[in-house]
Amino acid sequence: MDGISDIAVGLKRGSDELSMYNSPISGMSSISDGASNGSDTKKLRVEEASPSRVIHIRKLPNEASEAEVIALGLPFGRVTNILTLKGKNQAFLEMGTEEAAITLVNYYSKVPPLIRNFQVFIQYSNHKELKTDAPNQRTQAVLQAVSAVQSTNLDVQDVLAPSLSPVLRIIIDNMFYPVTLDVLQQIFSKFGTVMKIITFTKNNQFQALLQFSDPVNAQQAKMALDGQNIYNSCCTLRIDFSKLVNLNVKYNNDKSRDYTRPELPPGDGQSSIDPAMAAAFSKDSSSLLGKIPATLNPLSAAAAAAAAAGRVALAGQTGSTGVLLVSNLNEEMVTPQSLFTLFGVYGDVQRVKILYNKKDSALIQMSDSNQAQLAMSHLNGQKMYGNIIRVTLSKHQTVALPRDGLDDQGLTKDYANSPLHRFKKPGSKNFQNIFPPSATLHLSNVPQDVTEDDLRLLFSNTGGTVKAFKFFQDRKMALIQMSTVEEAIQALIDLHNYNMGGNQHLRVSFSKSTI
Repeated sequence: MDGISDIAVGLKRGSDELSMYNSPISGMSSISDGASNGSDTKKLRVEEASPSRVIHIRKLPNEASEAEVIALGLPFGRVTNILTLKGKNQAFLEMGTEEAAITLVNYYSKVPPLIRNFQVFIQYSNHKELKTDAPNQRTQAVLQAVSAVQSTNLDVQDVLAPSLSPVLRIIIDNMFYPVTLDVLQQIFSKFGTVMKIITFTKNNQFQALLQFSDPVNAQQAKMALDGQNIYNSCCTLRIDFSKLVNLNVKYNNDKSRDYTRPELPPGDGQSSIDPAMAAAFSKDSSSLLGKIPATLNPLSAAAAAAAAAGRVALAGQTGSTGVLLVSNLNEEMVTPQSLFTLFGVYGDVQRVKILYNKKDSALIQMSDSNQAQLAMSHLNGQKMYGNIIRVTLSKHQTVALPRDGLDDQGLTKDYANSPLHRFKKPGSKNFQNIFPPSATLHLSNVPQDVTEDDLRLLFSNTGGTVKAFKFFQDRKMALIQMSTVEEAIQALIDLHNYNMGGNQHLRVSFSKSTI
């Protein structure tokens, strides 16, 4: 067979090639030392073997994993078994069919196979199948972990190029409940030893890097958990391999932890979640993870999730307030109604007061402190009417209404009984659609006779540029993308609850999607 002689060198063929199966320990010595490490110092007789389902791989790097060896075979067909000889730097790979093995050997005769940038050597084994007395649970786990990959049409180079990393990058979508280090450790440790975890916020999303002791465990966890929800209907895991192969953890706190080095200092990353709340979540994290802890209502949990993502530290049990102080407002443009609409995306606004002697500042009273935390975490630093607004917790417990008969020029409004509150109905879908401000807006309650051109024109009239548009299948909902987040904020303020005719009012919210 063309090319086989080019790579099938340096190994003596003999009946003892697989004799270690029946005696995994003592039998290891049955392969000569020269073959075990690929040494060319000893001249060994080369015999050309006939094609076989079993492939013999030599000169493996010391740190090569079973998953990386299996990756050599994946592009060519089903891998049915593997045996690695760590001390000998060798492995045997059994393909599902002889045809797959022939294709593999032919390919690698022309394209040198690499594992971790080291060339390895491939040839047919003189055994027709791998037989082991006792099934290796670890090997079977590896084969199961890659079974999903085998069912996809992956290009050969796509599979061979990346080495599997023990580090996973985890993004959590729809995170309306806190996901802590302990929760992640509990979930992922079912697949192997979790060594290190680092959490951070990127693009307004809670993310984590999690390192296993072995890339195989990372592969298993990714296959099993990607797309799963931690809690019912929320906290969805999106998992990929990281380009990193090792995490450098300096501190053990609520944002990072090295489980192999408990002596690390806490640093300045003190817990950003109230201890009572953290304790409540640590008690019930037993499913992926089943029911949402009953200690928090949805918006309370959403605020805690924002805190877990590092955007804001939750206030403690004492001294918490549902009143926000918003400053650096554009006093020529801002109105109580515009603040009600924008802050109402994150909670039910009760009262708004623009300060009489300082009209670039306002007090906004939310239904509770958790809603205030949530609004603050998402809106602080956003642009409204051209100004970057600052949102902080106020020392006030409530926003006072003007005394009877006192005209404050309409600067104070009471919205306690407003029909526009998004979160007054328990279990509302609005609880599941709380996202940071984004250039893409979600539109709902769109009348059937309204066209894409109608909506493009409507949103262009808010002063922004419509970059993209997409109707949902039923045409009652749509996505519309403005050119900037600031333009989207302006459009939401202007057009949420806009009367489209026939008493149908447009609903506008921020979307996590792009078009």
